[in-house]
Amino acid sequence: MRTYQKRLYSSVLTTYLLGVAVSQNANITLSMTTNAAEISNVTVFPVTIRPFTETPVFVNCTAVNTSTCVTCLPGTYSNNGTLNCSCCSDGSCTYPEECLSCPVGHYQSQAGQQVCFLCPYGFYTNSTGSSACFPCEPGFYSNETGSLTCSRCAPGYFTSRLSATFCDPCPPGSFCNTTNCSVCKTCPGGEEAVSKASTECSPCRPGMFKHPSDSMCKICSSGYYQIKWGQETCEICPENHYCPSPDINPILCPNDAFCPAGSTAPQYCMEIFLRKSGGTCELAPLTIVLLAICFAMIVLVIAFLILRRKRDLDQGTVSSRAPLLQKERTPDRMYGAFSNVEPVYAGW
Repeated sequence: MRTYQKRLYSSVLTTYLLGVAVSQNANITLSMTTNAAEISNVTVFPVTIRPFTETPVFVNCTAVNTSTCVTCLPGTYSNNGTLNCSCCSDGSCTYPEECLSCPVGHYQSQAGQQVCFLCPYGFYTNSTGSSACFPCEPGFYSNETGSLTCSRCAPGYFTSRLSATFCDPCPPGSFCNTTNCSVCKTCPGGEEAVSKASTECSPCRPGMFKHPSDSMCKICSSGYYQIKWGQETCEICPENHYCPSPDINPILCPNDAFCPAGSTAPQYCMEIFLRKSGGTCELAPLTIVLLAICFAMIVLVIAFLILRRKRDLDQGTVSSRAPLLQKERTPDRMYGAFSNVEPVYAGW
């Protein structure tokens, strides 16, 4: 039994020294004198011997059993700087564990390769031996190759795409107050976001309003008002009041004017001809007198025209009864009288 242990230990030591000699590229002469008494109390454990992977390829590959070469799996690559890979064809090593894993930020999707590739824009991998890179999720982006992780979108920015390379600013009327937003939120009713990339909404000012479906605050319509901040609607100006501006309290209507609901200014009656009566205007006494005089004058004019017309008609009737044509004759003289004068009898 002791003889077997001695032989096994000698074989192990010899193999180790040969490996050191090869790595240093030097010729070392080994002389080993073994004293059985010195190693009689040594406990021997099983030992697995493999070539050093760090050893440069300056050895005779005929000593390597290349029939055991295996193709490096996806996510790994062969390194010709190691003995067990250089003696095999490209992308293969004598032991699978001799294939190197792709570092973080790199990948290799095919087997039997000698290099790994950087993850493209919008992708990442944070583990070694990756056969593929992962796309950045919505709300994240990567604007460089070989990324280990994706960056979060800053507040006020968002992206809803996979494998995004940048984030978009939130449009006006929306906001994002956290990181890694995949969508911007619409401002609620009574609030707005005027600029892009907003992180919060501002309330509508007095005199303005905003429905939940609107994107921006609007000015109250004519005859309406709103004196509070952040409102969704405007109030109609009440009756007997007027609202010249939408951002002030309604003003009481003057006594000599009337103001229906929704008035922007008091409505006055004409000072001379009209006067206020409740919610309307009525004729003033002076106006009634003037109208009566005007009416009487109109009646007189009409009567005069009628009488004149009647007179003209009467004259026309008389003229129609006379001879239509009367020739003008020269008076004939007779002795002592005109011929057209009837004789006067003396009473004979």
